[in-house]
Amino acid sequence: MRRILQVLLPVGIFLVFGVLIALILASKEEPQQRRFAPPSPEVVVRTLEREDFQITLHSQGAVRARTRSSLIPEVRGRIVKVSPNFQEGAFFEQGEVLLEIDDRDYLAELAVSKSALAQAELELQQETARYEQARRDWERLNPGVNATELTLREPQLRQTRAAVASAEARVATAELNLKRSKVTAPYAGRILTKNVDVGQYVTTGSQLAEIYAVDFAEVRLPLTASQIGFLDLPAIYRGSNPSIDNGPKVVLSTTVGGERYSWEGRVVRSEGAVDERTRQIFVVAQVENPYGASVPGRPPLKVGTFVQAEIEGSTLRDVFVIPREVYRENSYVLVVDGQNNLERRKVTTVWENDRNIVVRNGLSDGDLLCLTDVPYALEGWEVVAKNEDASKNAPMVAGGPASGRQGGASYPDQVLAKLGDKLPAALKDELVAVAASKDFSKLRPLMGKIASWAEANGEEMPPRPMGGQPRS
Repeated sequence: MRRILQVLLPVGIFLVFGVLIALILASKEEPQQRRFAPPSPEVVVRTLEREDFQITLHSQGAVRARTRSSLIPEVRGRIVKVSPNFQEGAFFEQGEVLLEIDDRDYLAELAVSKSALAQAELELQQETARYEQARRDWERLNPGVNATELTLREPQLRQTRAAVASAEARVATAELNLKRSKVTAPYAGRILTKNVDVGQYVTTGSQLAEIYAVDFAEVRLPLTASQIGFLDLPAIYRGSNPSIDNGPKVVLSTTVGGERYSWEGRVVRSEGAVDERTRQIFVVAQVENPYGASVPGRPPLKVGTFVQAEIEGSTLRDVFVIPREVYRENSYVLVVDGQNNLERRKVTTVWENDRNIVVRNGLSDGDLLCLTDVPYALEGWEVVAKNEDASKNAPMVAGGPASGRQGGASYPDQVLAKLGDKLPAALKDELVAVAASKDFSKLRPLMGKIASWAEANGEEMPPRPMGGQPRS
């Protein structure tokens, strides 16, 4: 009997403990299952309205003078004097004497021609007297009879008259050559290059200097065929004036000494051919008085300066102007519909530049354009829309510090505020690091870990903002 008790007593004890354990496990309450849902992204939107858009065409080119000439003498001789303004870079006025050629030969030629003129005039007076005497004698001796020209000495009279005219022409030529010995400026301008100086002998056709006018400066501006289509220029046909009155405005700008300066001008004409190499068309912009001190502190617009040009183009009516960065895959933009869901809209651009695209079709007045860069944006994703006027300082990336906020604090901040003292050190440090680095791509898995810890320890997570997952 004692032997039986020694065997059955341990077995009974094990059975009793087994039953107690089974009862405990059977009576344990099932933990409440909670599913963590990440917050809906907050996006900044702009309410679209049609507007007029002024196109600005961009080009560049080098400044050149409208008028450029080679200064060439019309007489030969040795240069005896030059003007102080006859040097490279100097300005001169119209009619100013730039240099003088030795005029002694031309003074002598003038004296000889005047002497010849006096002799011819004397002979003309003598021949005129002979003509009158012959006419009177004929009329006295042969009344009523017509005399021949030779009898009246009319050929001799015409010859002396022609000799006087020739002598007068030689005097005029001598006077002109004497005047030409002083080389004058044909217009107000500036010396570009100087080729001669005092003491040098020059002949007719020698190049004395290269000069250019300073009344206007011009810039050849290349434009593509598509750009020309947005420039209001009249068509030029045969027989019409190629100049354009009151053409499109142009602003030329360049940097001098680290400062940016600009000059205003207008397009005055377009060239008559398309460049065969670049397939571009050149228009010519003109700036008046480029060397004048019209703006205090602004340097002159020198010939050869490379400038950037902004040309006033056409005005597009009733279009939508959209930031270029929200134009996705050169195909569509994101808008927020009436249910706060993202929607893709295919659009066709009418004009585009580095900052904006201009759209006429595909959008409507009142549409909410999503300005926020939403990574992996899915069509139908529910978002929290916030007007850009109230979000001037808000980050422009969905899921960033502005995402999932309530009462001015981000969702990670709310979790730290409610569970920070209770969270394990590893989870707390990881959450603080994510919030500090703003790398919110790690937010979802981290919140999953924190939610699992909260469920296991009977803690409640802060309520997430309104929103949800993309529609299936």
